[in-house]
Amino acid sequence: MSEIQTTSTQPYLIRAWVEWCNDNGLTPYLSVRVDKTVLVPREFVKDGEIVLNISYDATSALKLGNDYIEFTARFGGVPRDIMVPVSRVVAIFARETGQGMGFPPPEDLLDDDADIAMAALESAGDAGEPAGEANAASPVMQVVTSSDEPPAPDGKSPGRAGKGGKPSLKLVK
Repeated sequence: MSEIQTTSTQPYLIRAWVEWCNDNGLTPYLSVRVDKTVLVPREFVKDGEIVLNISYDATSALKLGNDYIEFTARFGGVPRDIMVPVSRVVAIFARETGQGMGFPPPEDLLDDDADIAMAALESAGDAGEPAGEANAASPVMQVVTSSDEPPAPDGKSPGRAGKGGKPSLKLVK
C-alpha cells in the first residue's frame, strides 16, 4: 500500500483562526520566527521573532495562501510589504482573549528549541494528559502577553510574558 501525500494542515488552521477571530470581533495576531525568508521590517524583530496584527483593519491586500501569508501594513505610519512563509508561523492568537494555536517550530529551529518543545509536552503530560499521540496534534494554546492578567479561573497565575513582553504560550485543556 502506497503512502498518501497530503499538504500541511497549518495554512488551513491559520485561515480558520482568522475567520473565527473575525466572526467574534477579535483581532488575529501571528507570532513568526524570522529568518532570511521572512520579509518584515527588521527593526521590529525581537529575539528572532515578530508578532503581526493580521486583521483586515490593519492590513491591505491580505492573502492567506498555502505557502505564504502576504499583505501590506503600516509600521510607524509607513506602508510596508510583508511576506511570511507559513512554515515560519509558530502561533496564531486573538489579541483580546489570548486564545490561539501553536505550531511546531520550523525545522531549522528544532535542535535549538527542542528543550522548549519537550518542556511543553512534559507539562501537558504532568497535567494528566497521556504523552505520545494525543499530544501530536496542534494543541489549543493560551497566549500570555502580560503579567498584569488576572488569575486563571482555577486560581493559578496564568504565567508571565517573556522578556520585552514577548508572548508566551500556555496549553489550554
